[in-house]
Amino acid sequence: MISTKNLISDGSKIPSTWVFEFYLDLPERLNGQNVQIKSVFHPTEKTPSMWVFVDKEQYKFKDFSTGKGGNKIDLIKELFNLDYSKAVFKITQDYNKFIVEKGEYSKSTIEPEPKYQVDIVKTRNWQNYDKKFWLQFNIGEDMLDKYNVKALEYYTMVKKKDDLVINEIKIRQPNIYGYFSKSEVYKIYQPRNKKFKFIKVKPQLQGLDQLEYNQPYLVICSSLKDAMCLKQFGYNVEVIAPDSENTIIKPYIIQNLKKKYKKVVTLFDNDAAGHAAVDKYLLHYKIKGTWLDSSKDIADLVKEKGFDAAHKEIKVKLKSIL
Repeated sequence: MISTKNLISDGSKIPSTWVFEFYLDLPERLNGQNVQIKSVFHPTEKTPSMWVFVDKEQYKFKDFSTGKGGNKIDLIKELFNLDYSKAVFKITQDYNKFIVEKGEYSKSTIEPEPKYQVDIVKTRNWQNYDKKFWLQFNIGEDMLDKYNVKALEYYTMVKKKDDLVINEIKIRQPNIYGYFSKSEVYKIYQPRNKKFKFIKVKPQLQGLDQLEYNQPYLVICSSLKDAMCLKQFGYNVEVIAPDSENTIIKPYIIQNLKKKYKKVVTLFDNDAAGHAAVDKYLLHYKIKGTWLDSSKDIADLVKEKGFDAAHKEIKVKLKSIL
């Protein structure tokens, strides 16, 4: 006789650890650690962009290649294209089948592992190799100064447990840059580090502090680098960039910006996340948007095609939505 004592009738009560372990076929049990895997929505990607992580003692996911994310039920909705009720039903059905076959599921105690946090940031003077890097995107020192981008000599990261430092590392290498809001760093940019190209220190709507409200149009870009690059063309636009394309700007900010400009538009990356972001802004805010055709983003277009060719393509794109 099969025991039913371990069966569950309410899918919302099924452990989030089981959901992510089972449907993502994880090679390890989840007990508080973060796990990075290749996107299940973009399986051909070369660099893993999907994270499974703990949030308030429940596991959640964030897929940076597509912008998808959420809790255990959101995962099933996205994986199988189901609405909420059908997703809950599927989880319940699959979990109970698992229990019948395996006997039980021993839930792990979730103890979120300590995370590294940026502690000390040491700036330095600009060097020739810095200028060489930024000028390939036609971004000069004046533009970098305007947007508070500074070269870093090094930065340190600490891992704490119970307010005590249990480990500390110092990162020192060429071409590390800090994005600052006034005197505080909010993001670290490491173009040579493919795995950790950006380290987010705190939320920031990039470029907001630099707006002068002296142009008729505002363009929302994918990144601060793209925003600075676009600003160098001398169009009658101002620019901002959220933390990422996956972060949609808050409604009250958009409403305020719409009052100050003749038109607000988006120009995001030519990839799945960029296309999804264009659709989100159109759906939520009725803001038109587009993306480039011949390169992934504005900065890459300038680097690959040169200033004149980039100017020609971007001008046509902006004209189509302004």
